[in-house]
Amino acid sequence: MGTIAVELPVPKGTTGLRRRRVVGSLALLLTLLAAVVVSLAVGARGLGPAEVWHGLTAPPDTDRRLTEIRLIVQTVRVPRTVLAVVAGVALGVGGALIQGYTRNPIADTGLLGVNSGASFAVVAVIAVFGFDDPFQYVWFAFLGAAVAGVVVFGLASIGRGAGNPLTLALAGQGVTVFLAAVTTAVALSDQASLNALRFWNAGSVAGVGYGVIWPVSAFIAAGLVLALATLPALNLLNLGEDVARGLGVNIAVSRTVGIVAITLLAGAATAACGPIAFLGLMVAHVARHLTGPDYRWLVPYAGLLGAIVLLVCDIAGRLLVRPGELDAGVVVALLGAPFFAVLVWRGKFKNA
Repeated sequence: MGTIAVELPVPKGTTGLRRRRVVGSLALLLTLLAAVVVSLAVGARGLGPAEVWHGLTAPPDTDRRLTEIRLIVQTVRVPRTVLAVVAGVALGVGGALIQGYTRNPIADTGLLGVNSGASFAVVAVIAVFGFDDPFQYVWFAFLGAAVAGVVVFGLASIGRGAGNPLTLALAGQGVTVFLAAVTTAVALSDQASLNALRFWNAGSVAGVGYGVIWPVSAFIAAGLVLALATLPALNLLNLGEDVARGLGVNIAVSRTVGIVAITLLAGAATAACGPIAFLGLMVAHVARHLTGPDYRWLVPYAGLLGAIVLLVCDIAGRLLVRPGELDAGVVVALLGAPFFAVLVWRGKFKNA
């Protein structure tokens, strides 16, 4: 007897939603490419498209003007642009993950204490060892961020509220406040640490060389691999722990891998750029609005949006106070603070 093939009906709207997501992804990629081109052209000295192309591709020559253009593009603007893209992707993905794992719509990567851990490590090594080169203290910043994330996760994993998102948030806030107090005490007692902290805390993608960018990018790449691997389980976790457990998800393992991914992403980006507040918070909400709650789409969207927003804010910082500059972290905060206030207000309004 022959078999009868049964074709299951496709839910209405599924094809259209998928098409919109794909088109949206392409639009974000084109926007990011345009922002990269503008970033290479904009600065204290504006460059035209032909000059940017020459700066990227032309071999060394004896023309002083063209040599200067090459130096500007290759040694200043390309590293700055690459770091903005890499750090923006890391913070965007980290923001989406932390909101998913904590089920807290106003959570940011700073919730795990990575920002405060990195800040403390920076001032501590400068005060003790006298480091003044970002390449020297960036590794301590990453180590401080990672240790802070582990401590927060460890505190949230013991006691009655073990594994509870609220417990994680409270542990993160406690560690953040403690480290911030110690950091301030150390910085006020050492002038070099205070000066470095004031510059580093602003959050900037400028002045960082490839010696920092490539190693940091390796940690971020590892974090992205872990993040992508956890997305199916994260979708199930957001249906409820009982549902996820019933569908075969090992909640402890999934949450541990997710926290490790967030720590790698946020810790590496913070170590290279300094703390950049609100970026992950903003882009995660925008991504959710564009894609819906499916983290397989939400997380990549958040990464692309993070790169675009950080790069555009860095470009804006070069233009707003010319011939000076505003650090990218300052511009992001100017956007993020009102965004955060609106989120809180809307939440209170809905609950009223």
